[in-house]
Amino acid sequence: MSVNPMAYEAQFFGFTPQTCMLRVYIAFQDYLFEMMLVVESVILKKLDGFPDCKISPSQIRKSTEKFLLFIKEHFDKLFSKMEEVLLQLVLNIPKNVLLPEDKVHEQYPYSKEQFQALQDEIHQLQKQYRAEASAGQALRAELEEQKAVRAELEKILQWFDGLENICREHGTCNFKESFAFLTQNAKKLQDVLKDVEEKSKKIKKHDRLL
Repeated sequence: MSVNPMAYEAQFFGFTPQTCMLRVYIAFQDYLFEMMLVVESVILKKLDGFPDCKISPSQIRKSTEKFLLFIKEHFDKLFSKMEEVLLQLVLNIPKNVLLPEDKVHEQYPYSKEQFQALQDEIHQLQKQYRAEASAGQALRAELEEQKAVRAELEKILQWFDGLENICREHGTCNFKESFAFLTQNAKKLQDVLKDVEEKSKKIKKHDRLL
């Protein structure tokens, strides 16, 4: 059998020419075996009409197998020549023939170097896309952190506004009295500032990773 892959022929026919030849060979071989069995059965029937014949069925089987081997050897030689002719002249697409679905390659030819350059460019664009996607994800995470910090700062502003209103309600508008009032409520402010500082550290750490 030919070792040439004949990939272009397989694209056109839908099967490899070697597969086609193999199936033809198996079909001929099966037919040859069946034919020899028929010949053997006919000989055995003919011998039944000659009771005095000293030829046994086992001898006929040995003779049949010997003849089958002889025929098969000659058949293989003939089939090898037939296969060579069919693969070269019938199941072969000439080098100058282009299939219709490959016409686009004729209109837009590419060398191996151009194809490799195009592949390299595609890989580079894929890397850039992944890098931009990762950066976008990091920016979205940072935005969420900033929103959380902004919410905490707004709480602080609201707390100061509430504190100012309380001071006015209690008539503590001078500096000393306001300072004393702020000292009493410093614990709340320290807790809020601590939360803000922790979130700020997270954002800075995230920025360094980027």
